[in-house]
Amino acid sequence: MATVDGDLIYDMLKKIQGDVSSLKFDTASMKTELRNLRGVVASMQMDVHQIYTRLDRVDQRLDRIENRLELRELAEAQAKFEPHP
Repeated sequence: MATVDGDLIYDMLKKIQGDVSSLKFDTASMKTELRNLRGVVASMQMDVHQIYTRLDRVDQRLDRIENRLELRELAEAQAKFEPHP
């Protein structure tokens, strides 16, 4: 069986330490990117919510306008059929 030299173990441990350090850095970078992405998604959700709120108000206004037009059309139709003195 081959003997394991202390220098060989030291070199392997140094390489492993470098790899672990690189992984820590990459993980920290990914955490930062994930935080930024969460902020963007939250901002987009707020924008969509505001769009839906505004669309709902427009829909309500359109309903009121349609109701008024129907009332006006009904009054005009009745006026056509009423005899004039």
